Amino acid sequence: MRRTLIATALLIVAGPSLAATAFVSNEKDNNLSLIDMDTLQVTQTLPVGMRPRGLLLSHDGKLLYICASDSDRVQVMDVATHTIIKELPSGKDPEQFALHPNNRWLYVSNEDDSLVTVIDTETSKVLAQVDVGVEPEGMAVSPDGKWAVNTSETTNMLHWIDTRTQTLADNTLVDQRPRFVEFNKDGSQLWSSAEIGGTVSVIDVASRKILKTLKFEIKGVHPDKVQPVGIKLSDDGKYAFVALGPANHVAVIDARTLEVVDYLLVGRRVWQLSFTPDQKQLLATNGVSGDVSVIDVASLKVLKSIKVGRYPWGVVVAP
Repeated sequence: MRRTLIATALLIVAGPSLAATAFVSNEKDNNLSLIDMDTLQVTQTLPVGMRPRGLLLSHDGKLLYICASDSDRVQVMDVATHTIIKELPSGKDPEQFALHPNNRWLYVSNEDDSLVTVIDTETSKVLAQVDVGVEPEGMAVSPDGKWAVNTSETTNMLHWIDTRTQTLADNTLVDQRPRFVEFNKDGSQLWSSAEIGGTVSVIDVASRKILKTLKFEIKGVHPDKVQPVGIKLSDDGKYAFVALGPANHVAVIDARTLEVVDYLLVGRRVWQLSFTPDQKQLLATNGVSGDVSVIDVASLKVLKSIKVGRYPWGVVVAP
C-alpha cells in the first residue's frame, strides 16, 4: 500500500508530459499556426503583426521573437501564455534575426535600409545600427558570440560584425542572392545559401574563406527551380539539410564529407526548416502549398504534411 501511495505521489508531482509545440508564421494571414508535435495537428491560430516571417526562440525557451515585417516591429510573445508582451524597435522591414548567446542582444536585418539593427531585448533600446550591403536578410551569431553575420541579397556578400564593438569587420563574397546563414555546433563553419546561384557555400570561420561550394541536381527538376534558402545543421555533425525553394525538395548533405546524399520531396516552395528539441524530426514550411512537412531524421523519410495558413514562412519548435 505504501509503495502505491509513493508511486501515485510521484505521478502527481511529475504531472503529464507536455508535447513540444511548433510555431509557424503565415505570411499572408498575419498569424501563427501552433502544431502539437505529439498529434501533428494544428491546435491554435494566433493573430500577430503584419506579414510575420522570421521566428526565433530565446535561449531559455520562454520567449518567442516574431519579425512582423510590414509592422516594422519585432514582437515578443510569452511562450507559456501565447500573449504578446512587448514590441521592439526593429527598424524598417525586419525579416530575419539572430540572438547572441547572452540571450539579450538581438541582431535584426533591415532589408529596406541596408542596415543591421542591434537591440537590447531587456531594455528595448537600440544599441547600434551597422551599415551592410543592399537588401540584407540572413542573420546568424556564432556559438562563442564573437561574430554576427549578415547576408546581403543584392551585394552577394556575407558581412562579419564584431559583436564586441558592433562594427563591420570583414566581408566574404559568395554566390548570387544569399538568403540564409547557419553556424555549425562548434562554430568552426558557417553555411550560406545562395538562392539565385543555386548553391550553398561552406565557410571556414577562422579564415572567413570558402571551403567548398555545394551544387544540387534533382532528376526531373529544372536547374532554375533549385533555389536554396533555409539551412539546418544537426548538433551531432552528421547532416545538413537545405530547403530548395520551388524545387520542392529538401537536400540532405553529409556534413562531414560535404556531399549530397539524398533529396526529400516536400510541399511547394519549401522555405525554412526547424528541428524538434530532440532533433528526431525536422519541419519544413512550404509557402505555396500552405503546409508544413514533417521529416523523420533517422530514416530520412517525410512522415506527414500538415495544413496551416497562407504562405507559411518561418518555423520554430518550443519544448
